[in-house]
Amino acid sequence: MKQGFRQSMAWLHTWSGLVVGWVLFAVFVTGTASYYRAEISRWMQPELKREAQVTPEALAAAADLAVVHLQTHAGAARTWFVTLPTPERPLVELFWRNKPGTPPGHVLLDPQTGAPAAMRATRGGDFFYRFHFELNLAPLWGRWIVGICAMVMLVALVSGVITHRRIFADFFTLRRDKAAQRGWLDAHNVSGVLALPFHLMITYTGVVTLALMYMPWGVTAAYKGDQFAYFAETGQITKARPAAGQPGTLAPVGPMVGRALATIPEPLERLTIVNPRDANSTVVAVFEEPHGLSHEHPQVAFAGTSGDVVEVLSGGLKPAAKTFTTMVGLHEAHFAGAALRVLFFLCGLMGCAMVGSGLVLWTVARLPKAGVATGFGWRLVHALNLGTIAGLPAGIAAYFLANRLLPLDLGARAEREVWVFFGAWLAVALVGLWPAPRRAWRGALALVAALFVAVVIVDVATARALWDDPAWFLGFDAALLALAAGFALVSHKVARFAAPRRMRRVMEAPAAAPQMGRA
Repeated sequence: MKQGFRQSMAWLHTWSGLVVGWVLFAVFVTGTASYYRAEISRWMQPELKREAQVTPEALAAAADLAVVHLQTHAGAARTWFVTLPTPERPLVELFWRNKPGTPPGHVLLDPQTGAPAAMRATRGGDFFYRFHFELNLAPLWGRWIVGICAMVMLVALVSGVITHRRIFADFFTLRRDKAAQRGWLDAHNVSGVLALPFHLMITYTGVVTLALMYMPWGVTAAYKGDQFAYFAETGQITKARPAAGQPGTLAPVGPMVGRALATIPEPLERLTIVNPRDANSTVVAVFEEPHGLSHEHPQVAFAGTSGDVVEVLSGGLKPAAKTFTTMVGLHEAHFAGAALRVLFFLCGLMGCAMVGSGLVLWTVARLPKAGVATGFGWRLVHALNLGTIAGLPAGIAAYFLANRLLPLDLGARAEREVWVFFGAWLAVALVGLWPAPRRAWRGALALVAALFVAVVIVDVATARALWDDPAWFLGFDAALLALAAGFALVSHKVARFAAPRRMRRVMEAPAAAPQMGRA
């Protein structure tokens, strides 16, 4: 603290932001994309045709067809999950968990015939949603890494606020001149301060959503490690009914769906069928959350063999649980209408700009003097910056391209789309090793713009005949073109940037430039 409190906070802000900045940028980008998770999934399955409505009778019939398929193909599974059709996604999605050590099962069915749906295999927008908090790693590892980075993000935000002496003036300060460091600093300040309430909210609520994983000791002590008992007591899930150990026959689920729809006035989202072949099986109808901040799902539980209602959950959460579900609701923004979701999306983009500009500012502020070769540390940070800031969007564009270009009957097609995503990301990241950093940025950003333009061209050329709503698909493509224009503009600015002589010598010099001396 010899340098003073504010100077110490500036040091903390700089290094805490740098250490986790690359992960945070990926989390912000994929999290921002997740606000349009359903729309991305729809675009990536153009064969899907929306319906005007789905009647209760159709839902009941689809549920019965789903159970028939599961009894045939997943009879030994412990739990069945049946996502019922909606007007936006008129498919039946089945997921089941097998014995420990056995991979789960997944299939999409036509709700009218019960046959596998003729849909291209893809993870769609769900890939970005899961990546946002798991980084495509094993769930435990990914969530811990993201949680730690989010906690460091809170430190960076608080220390950044303390560091700013003119925080209100930073709302309006964006100096466009030849001083690169000043320009990047202003961009970082504007993007950070303008959406500061959003950044604080989204980071804090992101940590809270997984708080029981990070800090499980209270529940472990009070419920002897049984988290499901905690969720049941707080009214978030129905009470568990342990297996009887005796065989039982599952009653038709169609009538249960009808009774559930008559009990809860919300759209029915899915069925969870626990121990389906046991005498003590349970069928739980889970509904979409009512409009509001709280992320809570009304539920109706049935005895599987008789079809009798055993429990109804419809609001009335205890204060602690209500606070928790409100935090989750704020983070996921399911309550947001079209206009508010656009605002969340724009704030997410400002979060991406804040993290990205902060990473670039670190390298710009540490450019060596004229004639001095850049050190390994500077080159490493520069390569990571380019690989993350340009590589991740390139991977997203390549992911969309793969969805349109990979053969529809290709084995493991959904996984191969993900491989293309990471392959493109890695390829652009290698550009960061180019000996002339400024040209590397210019080329990488231009490549990202070209990839997004290619997505639109390929979409129109290959999938136009499948569009059920041309205006909707053209609107999605227009958004991709807007992203392409943004990256092209930044690439152009990098190309025409008239850097000071000292900066030009460093940015245009190859990495192996001889060290001429030190000042």
